[in-house]
Amino acid sequence: MPQNDINIDPVAHITTDAIGEPGNRVFYIQSRQADQVTTLIVEKLQIQTLSIGTERFLAEISERYPGLPQASEEYEEDQMRIHPPVDPLFRVSELGLAYDNERDKVILIAREMLGEGADPEEARLVRFWITRSQLMALSRWGVEVIARGRPICPYCGEPEEPEGHFCLKKNGHKH
Repeated sequence: MPQNDINIDPVAHITTDAIGEPGNRVFYIQSRQADQVTTLIVEKLQIQTLSIGTERFLAEISERYPGLPQASEEYEEDQMRIHPPVDPLFRVSELGLAYDNERDKVILIAREMLGEGADPEEARLVRFWITRSQLMALSRWGVEVIARGRPICPYCGEPEEPEGHFCLKKNGHKH
């Protein structure tokens, strides 16, 4: 395994959350394994994409391995909040999912975002080894976290600013 790879196996707890006011929030993925806390910065769109992809991903696993028990959608909100320390290891450029059917574990893979001109081989990679139920809870909670942000304009689908929204679909009128 390359020196820059980190395997968190198994993950005791994983969550996503946002800190800050809507419009200025920073999104995170955080895992715990014993006393090791790993926190990464992610984009809201990455959490949205992960939530959408989770449905399809778990459906494919169920089709391939029909004898598996259904992943639980249950979570406790208090446990899903991000907890200190919030000391991010890095900002994520991409997230991926894999499945190890022998262990019935999902691998959530996060690759570090590097600056321009950096050698891609230097990017760190974190593999979170989680259960299908942990992935489902992460996905469901991610949807909740995003929904607590700015309201979405019903006409153009863009987030509304607190001071008003310049909507092109309503011919530029603020409402």
